[in-house]
Amino acid sequence: MTLTQSLQKRFVFATVVYTLIGTLAFAKGVTLSGRVVNSDGKKVKKAILTLLSGGDVVKEDKTGGNGKFKFKKLEEGDYVLQATHDEFGFAEMIITLDGKKDIGDLTLTTEEPTKPVADANERKAETGGGANKPAAARSERISVTVPQTMQAMGSPSKDFILNELNFEIKKLSAEFKHLSQEIDDLKALSKMWVNPLTIYSKEIILKNGSTVFGKIIYQDDKSLKVETLVGYLIVDRTQVVRIVDNVITDDTQEYVPEQIRESYTPPPMPKLAQPRYTSSNNSARNASTNFSANCVLVGNISEKKDGQGNIIFKGEIKNIGGRRSDFVKVDFVFRKNWSGETKTLTTFVKGSYNTFDTGIVSDASLLPGAVGKFDLYVPQDFGAFIGYSYVIDWEEYQ
Repeated sequence: MTLTQSLQKRFVFATVVYTLIGTLAFAKGVTLSGRVVNSDGKKVKKAILTLLSGGDVVKEDKTGGNGKFKFKKLEEGDYVLQATHDEFGFAEMIITLDGKKDIGDLTLTTEEPTKPVADANERKAETGGGANKPAAARSERISVTVPQTMQAMGSPSKDFILNELNFEIKKLSAEFKHLSQEIDDLKALSKMWVNPLTIYSKEIILKNGSTVFGKIIYQDDKSLKVETLVGYLIVDRTQVVRIVDNVITDDTQEYVPEQIRESYTPPPMPKLAQPRYTSSNNSARNASTNFSANCVLVGNISEKKDGQGNIIFKGEIKNIGGRRSDFVKVDFVFRKNWSGETKTLTTFVKGSYNTFDTGIVSDASLLPGAVGKFDLYVPQDFGAFIGYSYVIDWEEYQ
């Protein structure tokens, strides 16, 4: 073998070796490394790193305890490196890779960006084509470039969210008030059907013996317009005997032991106690009205409370009979509860004075056609009651 042939073989072998080495080096790609620091120059660990190319995420990583990072097997070209940390802020850098590169320190900042970041192509245009300049000159560090506000990221602002929540709260509040009003109306209707006296407290007694419970809407000297459960009624005033204004208070529930509640049956409603007439001679009352006394209520019985909480009932009694009535009194029978418990209070009418044969002087006499007033004071310690009825009583000594 000649020297020339030997040199040719060595040259071919070297060319093949260098080609293989270049191919392997190219297959491994380019490496990008560096370190993330804060504004004081201290290393930042657990900072999130994002490498983008053409708007797409190429790789993501986190810094270690020494703040360093490394991206391997990258292709040459232009990249945008973003670093974020919840405490120290954000940073971004545009990098052109044409070989292994260490960018050094990447500083995070919490300040708002003053200028938007241009993309890699614009940077090249401004620098006159970065391909002809060194890699260090084409790498620039810049501050925060991506706005971190909720509006810039496409999310609704805090004010908008608060306004929406306030609107929903007001809407729910209005619906709640409406439903509460409807429940109150239903309770009022159910309470009315259980005890009509809660709304229709006027008890109108007619000459034919019937009783109408209702509310007087309008009245004059000829008729009454009464609102009842069945509608409006027009009542002839000449058919009215008297009108009782019932007093409604809260019903006190009777206590029943828990052991016998299921088998407990409330006692039957007893009849109201009727006052006893003290007159020993009832023949005058059975006689014609032209020859006996007849005391009736004139108008309504009014009710009011004084400053001490006492209830005062007032009214007028008229003698429409043909004789004088003596010791005219009104017996009130108060219904304490729905179980039938009652209490009776009596008041005498203030009429004309009369001296009897026994020497007794009374001011509770009513001459035929005379009118006398009465007042009944119910003390505060009398207790609550759900209604009352009354009976007019008198004596005849003439």
